[in-house]
Amino acid sequence: MQKLIIKGKRELSGKISISGSKNSTLPILAATILADRANIKNIPLVKDIFTMVELLNFIGLKTKINKRKNLIEIKNYKKNLNTLAPYKLVKTMRAGVLVLGSLLTRYGKAKVSLPGGCAIGTRPVDLHLFALKKLGAKIKIKDGYIFAEAKKGLKGTTIKFPSISVGATENALLASFRAKGKTILKNCAIEPEIKDLISFLKKLGANINLKGRTITIIESKKNISQVSHEVIFDRIELGTYIIACALMAKKKVIINKINPKMIKSEINLLKKIGVNIKKYKSSLIIIKNNNLKSISITTKPYPGFPTDLQAQLMVLLTQANGISKIKEDIFENRFMHVPELKRMGAQIEIKNKTAIIKGPTKLTGAEVMATDLRASVSLVLAGLVAENRTIINRIYHLDRGYEFLENKLKKCKAEIIRI
Repeated sequence: MQKLIIKGKRELSGKISISGSKNSTLPILAATILADRANIKNIPLVKDIFTMVELLNFIGLKTKINKRKNLIEIKNYKKNLNTLAPYKLVKTMRAGVLVLGSLLTRYGKAKVSLPGGCAIGTRPVDLHLFALKKLGAKIKIKDGYIFAEAKKGLKGTTIKFPSISVGATENALLASFRAKGKTILKNCAIEPEIKDLISFLKKLGANINLKGRTITIIESKKNISQVSHEVIFDRIELGTYIIACALMAKKKVIINKINPKMIKSEINLLKKIGVNIKKYKSSLIIIKNNNLKSISITTKPYPGFPTDLQAQLMVLLTQANGISKIKEDIFENRFMHVPELKRMGAQIEIKNKTAIIKGPTKLTGAEVMATDLRASVSLVLAGLVAENRTIINRIYHLDRGYEFLENKLKKCKAEIIRI
């Protein structure tokens, strides 16, 4: 099994380019089932993307990845595909369930395994199925699979989600793409990745309007079968590297290929902590500040502070002055990195859904184990700031969502190797 070895206390300097968004690419790849031909640019070369491509191949689409250009070409001319998404391809990533909405829309049926992914919470698909049933799909669950059918097509309706869900919003959008009449989705997730999916669907001829947390889809008679789209940058990767630089930048680090407006709330919060950030049109400059301040925050749906940056922020707060608090309000089991950080000397206490972090704390290298994608990268950040050597086990989690992580850090003078 592969490991990362990090020698800590190496100051960072140089440039980092941010990759395309994994969380945007995955639903867009599911949406390519609705097209005859699609070219998707700026895709990140990470495990989850390759798994989704393998799933599309299994279903019957033809795919071709150009790794040098971060481009994928997809063709789908078959009238009858294999409308099965098997357990072996869905078990490692929850995004696999997104093919459900696309298959129902284009082929009127689907058999999709209940999804897997990181062990950070139950993340049931009940809201996905709730929306699909409202649109007229007949659904049953048997032997770990979702069986869905809409022989006469889906029909537009009004759906109000009981709680905000990114995945359920995406599946509802994919299922509403050709639904008859008008569909209104209320209490939707409005993450940039959702907006990117809407942009892709509009290129396919969808008539979609987003206002507040309400999305309106009106049946379109357009039939655009070929589309080209460039995926937005990965705002979680950007947030991760901002925090890395806030911890260990020598003088400054330049981060490019981004749009600062998309992470405005995250930047404002990091500035409150004391992170020095200079914004430009498509880049940021991070300058180290040795006098970081404590803060209390709660993870919330966009535009609130994202749960996907909670673990990374916690590492930063171990170096801040005073007592900080992070309340995790999205997933019930997303503090699994805390015992590993405590092995490195962090002073963190968990009470109910809140982590209480005392800082500044001297971190020391240790052998630790990654438990999920974002927990993995938080241990990398801790290894950068810790004294001596840190060994991180089970880094396959990292490979699900971070493209060329070691190379990007090495170019900025970090000492990190994979064995």
